[in-house]
Amino acid sequence: MYGISVFLGEDLTKEMQTYIQEMSRIGVKGIFTSLHIPEDNSELYAQRLRVLGEIASKNGMKLMVDISGEALNRAGFSFERLEEIIAIGVTGLRMDYAISNQKIAQVSHVMDVGLNASTITSKDVAELKRYEADFSNFEAWHNYYPRPETGLGSSFFSEKNEWLKASGFKVFAFAPGDDQLRGPLFMGLPTLEKHRHEHPLATMIELKERFAVDGVYIGDPMISKRTMRQLELYLSQGELFLEVIDMGSRYYSSILGEHVNRQDDARDVIRSADARFKKIDTIVPEESIVRSLGSVTIDNSEYGRYMGEIQLTKKTLPADKKVNVVARVVTEDQALIKRIAAGRKFKLLDKGTL
Repeated sequence: MYGISVFLGEDLTKEMQTYIQEMSRIGVKGIFTSLHIPEDNSELYAQRLRVLGEIASKNGMKLMVDISGEALNRAGFSFERLEEIIAIGVTGLRMDYAISNQKIAQVSHVMDVGLNASTITSKDVAELKRYEADFSNFEAWHNYYPRPETGLGSSFFSEKNEWLKASGFKVFAFAPGDDQLRGPLFMGLPTLEKHRHEHPLATMIELKERFAVDGVYIGDPMISKRTMRQLELYLSQGELFLEVIDMGSRYYSSILGEHVNRQDDARDVIRSADARFKKIDTIVPEESIVRSLGSVTIDNSEYGRYMGEIQLTKKTLPADKKVNVVARVVTEDQALIKRIAAGRKFKLLDKGTL
C-alpha cells in the first residue's frame, strides 16, 4: 500500500485537493494526518479533518489520524463514540503512549489502529493479547524525522521490522517528498536517514523490497509531477522509467526504449537481457571514456560475441576501448538504478520526456 501525508495546519487548498485526487487516480490509496492540535484551534482542526475525511472517502482512500486521547476529545470526538469519527471518513487512529493497551485493544475491534513501531515492546504485545485485541487491524507505524541526522539506521530498522512482523503487525514507514517539503526545516520527512535526499520512488521501492514494509507513505506534502509520473508508471506497469543524456554517440537511438535486467543480476552493471541477441550492424569503437555511475554503454566489435550488449553502470568503472559510452542517466534518476532488480523491466527515455 502507498500513501501520502496531509497536514491540517492550514486549510486544504484547491491545489492539495487536486493532488489527492491525482494520487488516488494513479493507485495511491492512503492518507496520513495528525490531530495534535493547539487548544485554541480545536474547532478549526476538527473542521479541516471533516473536509479531509470527505475527500478521502470520495477518492476511496483510507485515512489514518495520529492522535492523543486529549486531542480526540478537544476535536469533539471520543473513544466511547468511535462511530462518529468513522462516519466522517477516518479509517484508523495512530495512538500515542498515553493511551492504555486495554483501550487500544477495544478500538482494534472497530477500526485500524496504528502504534509507534519504535516503542512497541513484548510486554505491550502480551497485554494486547490478554485484552483480546484484533491483531488483523494493527499497523506498526515508524515516525518520520524532520531533523537531519536523526532518521533511523538500516540495521535497527530491519531488526525492528523483523520482530514486528513476527509479532503480528503490518509495518508502515515514510519516504521523503521532492517538491513541497514540510517546514520549518524543509529537509524531507523520511523514516530512514539514508533516504533524506533520495528519489522518492527509489526509497519507496527499497522500503517495500529490502525492508518488508507493508505501507509506504510520502512524509512531505507533495512530490513533483515528474516523480508522480514515474510512480504512476511503476504502479501500473511494474517498470522503472529513467531519463538519459545523449553523450554524442552514433548509437544513442539504439539504447533508448524497453529493457529487462538479466535474472543473474551482475554486481557492477545492469545487463539488458536481450540486447546483444538483436540483429545489428557492426558496432564501431568510439572514444573510450570513464564509465561513471549511470553510464549507458554498448559493447563494440572489439568485444567479439558480446558486441551489442547494452549495460547500465551501478558504479564508476574505468574506460575500456571495447565499450562505447552512449548515454548517462540524469542525476535525479540515478538512485533508481539500485532498484532495478533481477528480471525488472526498465525504460530509457530521452531527457525531458517525462
